[in-house]
Amino acid sequence: MAEFSEIHGYEVLATLGVGARSTIYAVKNGNGELFALKRVVKSSPSDQRFMDQAILEHEVAQKFDHPTLRKSIKLIRQRNFIRTSEVLVLMEMVDGVTLEKHQPDTLADMCHMCMEVAHGLGVMHKAGYVHADIKPNNIMVTDKNQVKIIDYGQSCEIGTVKERIQGTPDYIAPEQVQRRSITPRTDVFNLGATMYWMLTQKHVPTLIPKGGAGISLRTEDACKPPIELNPDTPPALSSLVMDCIHTEAPQRPETMSLVADRLEIAARQFERREQNATNGSDDGQQRNAS
Repeated sequence: MAEFSEIHGYEVLATLGVGARSTIYAVKNGNGELFALKRVVKSSPSDQRFMDQAILEHEVAQKFDHPTLRKSIKLIRQRNFIRTSEVLVLMEMVDGVTLEKHQPDTLADMCHMCMEVAHGLGVMHKAGYVHADIKPNNIMVTDKNQVKIIDYGQSCEIGTVKERIQGTPDYIAPEQVQRRSITPRTDVFNLGATMYWMLTQKHVPTLIPKGGAGISLRTEDACKPPIELNPDTPPALSSLVMDCIHTEAPQRPETMSLVADRLEIAARQFERREQNATNGSDDGQQRNAS
């Protein structure tokens, strides 16, 4: 249940989630249309950055229109005298679950879902922005298997050098930790680290080790290829993931289009292998029957 029955004229149906200084509600308007509403309240000066992130999320989402990228519809500022005390972001309702909670049934499905993510990120990049926080929890899948990229709170213009380290430790790229220029190849790393986890259920060793014990160094041989941990991984997919998570950004695929092309090859490898296994089983059954 939600703590409110109405917010700014929208009927509150349920609380969808609670994050850093923010709460997301399922709401509907007077026409019965469903939306997600993010509410950020400023209780102290330190909350300003969370309000800024919510505003940024809306502003970035206005730069593109693609079915894989969650839409942001309206930004509402509530003022207390002359200061903004509350920010509301009205967003597209996504009825689904994150990849962190529900993964694809087959490796071919995984490849196709990640291809959709790559296409969506490519649209962001063409608009001049980097998502900068791709991870399983920021990729949602609907009951119709439609993929949605969510949460643009850490997004930035291509080439941005951030004042502080931002990102999720298990998926963060080296340049994010070292506060260097953020580029489309940053998203390539984040997506590669996401695919690595999906394939192996293990995290890529990043420059921020578990436990937050400062910043560490990572060598390329510190990370085993997915195929060594999950033999079912198509070689083309294992190779792609390792290229995506290269510590040196210039060594990663340059564009999301290239990532999507290689994912398609990997999907074909898996589907061909499955077909061969099925045909082999059928042949064996026919020989036994004769």
